[in-house]
Amino acid sequence: MKQNIIDRLNLFAGEKEPFLFVVNYAGTEAYIRKLSEIALDECLYDFEGITNVKRQSLSTSAKNPMWKVYEPNFEDYTKDFEIVKNNILRGNSYLTNLTCKVAVDCDLPFEEIFLRAKGKYKILLKNKKSNRQFVCFSPETFVRIKNEKIYSYPMKGTIDASIPNARQILMNDEKETAEHATIVDLIRNDLSRVAEYVRVNRYRYIDVLHTNKGDILQTSSEISGNLPSDYQQHLGDILAAMLPAGSIIGAPKDKTMEIIQEAEDYDRGFYTGVMGIYNSGELNSAVMIRFLENDGLGTYFKAGGGITSKSDCRKEYEEVLQKVYLPFE
Repeated sequence: MKQNIIDRLNLFAGEKEPFLFVVNYAGTEAYIRKLSEIALDECLYDFEGITNVKRQSLSTSAKNPMWKVYEPNFEDYTKDFEIVKNNILRGNSYLTNLTCKVAVDCDLPFEEIFLRAKGKYKILLKNKKSNRQFVCFSPETFVRIKNEKIYSYPMKGTIDASIPNARQILMNDEKETAEHATIVDLIRNDLSRVAEYVRVNRYRYIDVLHTNKGDILQTSSEISGNLPSDYQQHLGDILAAMLPAGSIIGAPKDKTMEIIQEAEDYDRGFYTGVMGIYNSGELNSAVMIRFLENDGLGTYFKAGGGITSKSDCRKEYEEVLQKVYLPFE
């Protein structure tokens, strides 16, 4: 993360006034504002009920949206997959999170998508100068800080809930089990950089996510550690030590990031970055997955999944498409 972003986060946390931050995947660009200074035509947010929008303040329709997904070319995805898989087989990575952007058509404005979306963490951010905007409805917590303790909730492992015995299949899947174990170990190491007495409190529990295509199941774990008493003055340094988020990179981090750069032929931008709200010594933040963006030329949903030595290309491709959805019931 750029030093000027780290410094601003340290400063804002030290001022003890509630603020919101959004940092891109590369850690080179950030939106940081005091909550009292955020304009509705610039940013809408909702972090588990902490929001600057009242539902009745913007009109929404109950219609079913037009939602058309243009599936990415499977041969192109296969080329990217093979770059990743070959690196894994050579021992350069144990797990690599491969992502892509998927073109979509939707007749709803982003404001309405934001309001109708179900999600733990939601944000709509507009860049008026470039006419770019994105909406993110993430189910994945990055880190929480409360009472001098830091918590992380890595989310890895996905299955269509309508499949018979879906829970049992997901929990018994060797590839998903290995992927989750790798990420938990990585996050434990990340937390150990900034905290003491790091431990896994809950391992591989299941969350249910509701989408416009039906429910999906995902597995998560809870990891925690103890922070030093002066952590508020070093919030930016704490976040920088843990970024990019392990769940959207893989392991080991540095080499896997090089593999991702080689395999992915687009700019992730804010997708897979982090966003959070800090208030009175407490932080609630999320990894920016489930991400829909308009770059001024077209609308894209950015999605991906973890690749291991046991991964099958067709199944990974289908998992990407499974994650391209609107979280409407």
